[in-house]
Amino acid sequence: QVQLAESGGGLVQAGGSLRLSCAASGGIFAINDMGWYRQAPDKQRELVASITSSGSTNYADSVKGRFTISRDNAKNTVYLQMNSLKPEDTAVYLCSANLQQRFMGPFYRYWGQGTQVTVSS
Repeated sequence: QVQLAESGGGLVQAGGSLRLSCAASGGIFAINDMGWYRQAPDKQRELVASITSSGSTNYADSVKGRFTISRDNAKNTVYLQMNSLKPEDTAVYLCSANLQQRFMGPFYRYWGQGTQVTVSS
């Protein structure tokens, strides 16, 4: 059974930093893209950053220059380094992975439970 386990959220003052981690486990054959999304109260879920298996990255305009996504393919883990945090970054951050559980099998997108990031002004 596939699981995505997130860690690293918390409370930080504006201008501070946090590093999120997400490890995928449970019968994984291959992972295509991995990413971080966020959802604030009364707002739609939005993509924060994504990274392909070859390392190509994509960022939301609101986090460019402040956040960095990276991954360790050997550990099936994706990271999000968040610097210069702002109160508007406050949200639940969810990890996502588009993965395959067997050779030639279909790819499905899986989600973590989410980790709360709160930035105080």
